[in-house]
Amino acid sequence: MYLISLACPFIDPVLFRIGPFQSTWYGLMYATGAVLWFLITRHEIIRRKGPIPVHGLPELLFYGLLGGLIGARLGYALFYNLSFFLQKPWEIIAFWHGGMSAHGWLIGMSVGGLLFIRKHRVPLRELSDVVYLGIPLGLVTVKIGNFINCEGFGHVTTLPWGIICPGGGPIPRHPSQLYEAVFEGLLLFAILWKVRTMSLKPGDLSCFFLIGYGVLRFVIEFTAQSDQYWGGILGWLTEGQILSLFVIGVGMVGYAIPRVKWLKQE
Repeated sequence: MYLISLACPFIDPVLFRIGPFQSTWYGLMYATGAVLWFLITRHEIIRRKGPIPVHGLPELLFYGLLGGLIGARLGYALFYNLSFFLQKPWEIIAFWHGGMSAHGWLIGMSVGGLLFIRKHRVPLRELSDVVYLGIPLGLVTVKIGNFINCEGFGHVTTLPWGIICPGGGPIPRHPSQLYEAVFEGLLLFAILWKVRTMSLKPGDLSCFFLIGYGVLRFVIEFTAQSDQYWGGILGWLTEGQILSLFVIGVGMVGYAIPRVKWLKQE
């Protein structure tokens, strides 16, 4: 028996409409995440006195946002719905139809950051530590946006906070987006915020983000509804878990590189 009867949507996903133009809560949440990231990153640049001047931050934000948006959409197409987009490739640019990948967003944002680094010749590991610190707060707002949009719910659950969602039948499901907002967002940010003042090698903080995000996302994926795009090939692992293992691997390799003697000698 379900103790709480909750059904999505709780509010209209559209914030307001002016003629043909409309603004959505998801867009507001995405913008809020960008602002939070900007404020945290600015604070950290000032505290560290680098690795870039504060006036270079808006350009870095532009590279990250643009790369993240492109990566999120391409990641969704490649990782979760390739057959559909092969039939209708023009739908890739239809962002308003929904469908974004958090892992793709992370990859795209990293590519944008690398372009910024190449242009301005900024130390990679030092900049990564600054950039990744505020990302969990962006994840919080984006996942809340997913929740408002009634997208990304998980498996059926008998827990009292299960949500009845459109297209999911009359049985409540896990609010996986909120799990991600709490653990991948708030908890991970709190850990990174605490660790950042410890004695670390350049790049360690960003590696902790990658490992922490990958582990938390891997665990939360047990409640998520898999798209079953790769499920038949790789057994019980979901697409998100496979991608999370890759993220964990990148973080572990990044952490090991400055500690392996033969690599430092080269």
